[in-house]
Amino acid sequence: MHIATFKKKKNHTYTQKSRIIGVFLTGVLRRRLIHRLLISAISVCVLLLFSMLSLFAPSSAMENNLVSSRLILNHQSEFYVPASGDSYRHDLWNSTNSQLFAGCSNAGFNFAKTNSKTHPDRYVLIVTSGGLNQQRTGIIDAVVAAYILNATLVVPELDHTSFWKDNSNFSELFDTDWFIKFLRNDIRVIKQLPIMGEKFVAPYTVRVPRKCTPKCYGDRVLPVLVKKRAVRLTKFDYRLSNMLDDDLQKLRCRVNYHALKFTDSIQGMGNLLVEQMRMKSKHFIALHLRFEPDMLAFSGCYYGGGEKERSELGEIRKRWKNLHASNPDKERRHGRCPLTPEEVGLMLRALGFGIDTHMYVASGEIYGGEETLAPLRALFPNFHSKETLATKEELAPFVPFSSRMAALDYIVCDESDVFVTNNNGNMAKILAGRRRYFGHKPTIRPNGKKLNPLFMNKHNMTWEEFAPRVRKFQVGFMGEPNELRPGSGEFHENPTSCICQKSGSPVKTEGFGPIKVENITEKQPAEEDREWSELDYDLDNYKKQVQLKGTKIDSIPLQTGTEQVEVQEFFSD
Repeated sequence: MHIATFKKKKNHTYTQKSRIIGVFLTGVLRRRLIHRLLISAISVCVLLLFSMLSLFAPSSAMENNLVSSRLILNHQSEFYVPASGDSYRHDLWNSTNSQLFAGCSNAGFNFAKTNSKTHPDRYVLIVTSGGLNQQRTGIIDAVVAAYILNATLVVPELDHTSFWKDNSNFSELFDTDWFIKFLRNDIRVIKQLPIMGEKFVAPYTVRVPRKCTPKCYGDRVLPVLVKKRAVRLTKFDYRLSNMLDDDLQKLRCRVNYHALKFTDSIQGMGNLLVEQMRMKSKHFIALHLRFEPDMLAFSGCYYGGGEKERSELGEIRKRWKNLHASNPDKERRHGRCPLTPEEVGLMLRALGFGIDTHMYVASGEIYGGEETLAPLRALFPNFHSKETLATKEELAPFVPFSSRMAALDYIVCDESDVFVTNNNGNMAKILAGRRRYFGHKPTIRPNGKKLNPLFMNKHNMTWEEFAPRVRKFQVGFMGEPNELRPGSGEFHENPTSCICQKSGSPVKTEGFGPIKVENITEKQPAEEDREWSELDYDLDNYKKQVQLKGTKIDSIPLQTGTEQVEVQEFFSD
């Protein structure tokens, strides 16, 4: 009996355990089933969400057409830069009224010829200074100085000791025989100083003051030249006045635009680069970016790179001993700071140049490298340079020589449909004047005084507000025939005496009209004024608004109002 009772209890215990285990297993399975159902439901929802988004999201091709650069400005809004230019001008690639003007630099009837004025025993030698374009200005002025002194000019000696460290001589950059031949009616040019009498006469070294007038040459140089027979004018950059009569200004133009031709090898390589650009697009922009470390250091500007930037650029700035302490905020307010590559790109997009525009960039080492260039590349992906257009083998003969490389950039920039400069240096000035002389091809100079505050405040506006302001501020800075007063700026950038209006051609004034130009005296700098740097950059801060003698301005419409004043200030800095 006890055994039967024990078996019943034991069976009852097993039954209870089985029930507990069954309940536990059922709970576990039920929880797993619910978990799986939840996962499945979530997965379905996610798939549905992606399916809905794919219906409304643009394809990559559409996105490229809609947006080229996207700048996040704040938590509430975004600054979308359109891919299309949304042009505000009828033709971005030509200047208004350009067909009504032409270069005119032939010598006047009363301009004395070489054989009637050159003294047989007077020789002038010069030593240029700086980079390619600074040296070019020295060569041009040397011809005029020799004419003033009734002397023979010895082929100029180029600068081999400056920052550029280029040992090229004149004949390795320019066609010497053409130079001599073309100027034969203006001055006599020889390749080397001859032996006078029975012995070689060493030239007497003279340093001419900056902005020296014809009278200054007569007083300071001529007596020495008469006595010594040969003078050597050293560091010959900007040693001739900006204010000369029309005949001498036209001589400057004949030298600059006709007598100075690059060698066949340089011109041939430059033409090849231009052809490569033309094969890619009917029109192209050339941009002289000038955002190298030395340029930024000299400018004294600050671009937000913190202590690293201040230290690096500050160390480079020590190269110029006479530079005052920099005030970045003041420099930016006065429009003296080069725009960043991104800012240049935004300016061009606002002016109407779209994402399909082809751009040739003439530049050295960019401060910040590819990271700095990335926003410009995003805005203009058709981005080219010497290095991308030519092979290493083709560039090999030029690479060791900075002036020859600069000459290649000069040729492409000169041949471009639109030239954009980011500074007021020598290449910018020389090319601006050349493009005016040969048909007023568009030359865009950023109006830094107005654009810099706009860029600093762009986080607080939309593209639709930003772009019209850029276009407004750039009026007077686009290379139009009627932008500048005669005599304003350096003559090399505004060769008024050498540009004539075609007879009988009506000019569309579009709000422009003749303006009275007051007589302005050129400020003569003191001899002890600081020397220009080894940079190919304009350090001259003298006021340069000059009324040229005999300049006819009645037929040339000029822009009036506040924008005209700003242009004058820009070219006077």
